[in-house]
Amino acid sequence: MSPDRVRSKAFAMPLTSPAFPMGPYKFYGREFLIITYRTDLDRLREIVPEPLEVSDPYVHYEFIRMADSTGFGDYTESGQVIPVTYEGKPGSYTLAMYLDDHPPIAGGRELWGFPKKLASPTLHVDTDHVLGTLDYGSVRVATGTMGYKHKELDIAEQTKRMAAPNYLLKIIPHVDGTPRVCELVRYYLEDIKLKGAWTGPASLQLAHHALAPVADLPVLEIVEARHLIADLTLGLGTVVHDYLAR
Repeated sequence: MSPDRVRSKAFAMPLTSPAFPMGPYKFYGREFLIITYRTDLDRLREIVPEPLEVSDPYVHYEFIRMADSTGFGDYTESGQVIPVTYEGKPGSYTLAMYLDDHPPIAGGRELWGFPKKLASPTLHVDTDHVLGTLDYGSVRVATGTMGYKHKELDIAEQTKRMAAPNYLLKIIPHVDGTPRVCELVRYYLEDIKLKGAWTGPASLQLAHHALAPVADLPVLEIVEARHLIADLTLGLGTVVHDYLAR
């Protein structure tokens, strides 16, 4: 294969059979259980990279069910998202995500810089409540519950919240192990059609694990819980800060 042919085909690995297709990446009936809790503010400031700023001691713990997505298939993910500001504007920084499907792990890491690892999350309605779980190997590291559709939330307000900017730290090593890419990436959820939004009483339990350290941000108080269902497009990103630039 000629160098020109390699360049024209080089979208993702493997070259002749990429792990994921070209976008756009659309999601239908994407379901969220988002439990917001208060944690240790000093710990948040230690792990959130500047120039992002943290002013409130909050974490969004998310369970997301994606049963119908273009290119990525049927999968579930779970992890922690931290409210931040960038240049004075509010947004969210994704600390870590754990999911059960290879294409979105590969695509998420290679395209956007999503901090994704392989694990076993679930999200479903369990009789009278929404139940989210995360197992890393054989260890249950997260359990979240919320009363099922106890109270409707304002669709316009929740859509606006979903449309806020999101930030990722994209890291790709060089062949000698040194960083070749280290960038702060911003992306948006686009074409959001929110089909429903509810809240209710909620609980969240986190357990310690060396390789899934969700409990390093301890749950001190439940602040809010939301159950959302939406169609949307996962927009591609832009680089807002290059940590390797001279």
